[in-house]
Amino acid sequence: MAEQTMPSAVFSVQRVVRFSDCDPAGIVFYPQYFVMLNGLVEDWFTQALQVNYANLLGVRRVGLPTVSLQCDFKAPSRMGETITLQLRLSRQGKRSLTLDIQCIGLESPDVVRWRAQVVIVTTSLEHDGSITIPADIVQGIAQWQNFSGDKK
Repeated sequence: MAEQTMPSAVFSVQRVVRFSDCDPAGIVFYPQYFVMLNGLVEDWFTQALQVNYANLLGVRRVGLPTVSLQCDFKAPSRMGETITLQLRLSRQGKRSLTLDIQCIGLESPDVVRWRAQVVIVTTSLEHDGSITIPADIVQGIAQWQNFSGDKK
């Protein structure tokens, strides 16, 4: 399968910024956004694609390491705020997925707090090499995109 640009279906989750997410100034400490990003990807696989993330890694031994990550921090998120994390699939290759992520505040949805583009690759945890994206993931992506343009 050749790499292709994807339609703009969106997977979103809301989350409260917790004390453990913040630095002493009470704003999200930037590495915590990467923890949130990984949680968003896990939720996307399990909820939107109907591919259980824990089973994928644990039982099936399919890894999803990040091989590229670019991000911009635009505005702070503060302890106690509710933020929305959004995921769009921008490209699907034979062995990789490119995801566009953004974080916005519930109170100001037109203000982007943080934006990232991440490339994840499907790998075998048995031999640490890349593998073709499993068929159920490809099928889950197709169903998710066809089900609705906005999956929450």
